[in-house]
Amino acid sequence: MKKANKTYIDLESISDLHDLVQYPRPRHPLISVIDHTDFYARRPKGNALFRFGFYTISCKKFVGLMHYGKSQYDFREGSLLFTAPGQVIGTGPDIEVDEGWALFIHPDLLHGTGLGKKMLQYSFFNYEVNEALHISEEESKIIKDCVDKIAREYNQSIDKHTQGVIVSTIELLLNYCNRFYDRQFYTRAKANADVVQRFESLLKDYFNQSTLMGSGLPAVTFFASKLNLSPSYLSDLLQKFTGKSTMEHIHLELVDKAKSLLWGTESSISEIAYELGFEYPSHFTRIFKAKTGKSPSEYRNLN
Repeated sequence: MKKANKTYIDLESISDLHDLVQYPRPRHPLISVIDHTDFYARRPKGNALFRFGFYTISCKKFVGLMHYGKSQYDFREGSLLFTAPGQVIGTGPDIEVDEGWALFIHPDLLHGTGLGKKMLQYSFFNYEVNEALHISEEESKIIKDCVDKIAREYNQSIDKHTQGVIVSTIELLLNYCNRFYDRQFYTRAKANADVVQRFESLLKDYFNQSTLMGSGLPAVTFFASKLNLSPSYLSDLLQKFTGKSTMEHIHLELVDKAKSLLWGTESSISEIAYELGFEYPSHFTRIFKAKTGKSPSEYRNLN
């Protein structure tokens, strides 16, 4: 364990984590379950910010402010929170945890496994804290049962089957989380429909600029920040409700504007590409053909 500076504490291994909270050596070097009440009681006091070198999945009820990146949130209800390696998370000095647990998974445990190759599909590891998964009592029992099975497995004598059993149980847990997030998206249908409408309005306003030459093509992060959402959450929300990701929406709006310029102006393909914010016309041509099946010049000649 090493201090990066006065603000951040880097925890690069499960052993680092156990040392921080004065726990015994971990029974398994790459995975651990820790009671959150104990963790918060033993953590360094003050506004400590932690940068984990591993995945975390935690379920907690607490009173006080939690810091995530540059934001802070007040959660008084039980929520499942997820972080990926390298993310920063911390707590205020007065936070109190009523109950909860945390599962810490080092990436090396998943190396070379089918789950290791799939981890990017579990996009909720890149959600913000305010996009946490709020689970019912029954769902909480299902998740806790998976966590308890993992803890029982690594607390036994480690043998050639240990990694396979643990990894398969982690995958089961993550698949349940996917299911419960789907439920949460749809039970918040009205609020999410409002987000979709606001996104579509922002998208149209952006492309209604007279020229995009100065501002360039918008990034997913641009719209996410305008809507106070993480890029991953926004894309997942749009995928659930429209069948298209944020980037697909951006490209489709771009193509619609390009079509009007191709048919309504005498500008060259290169001039249209620059007007739409492309540095290289070939990039514009590639996107246009991918979405329409025709190059810009072929499309123009249809008129």
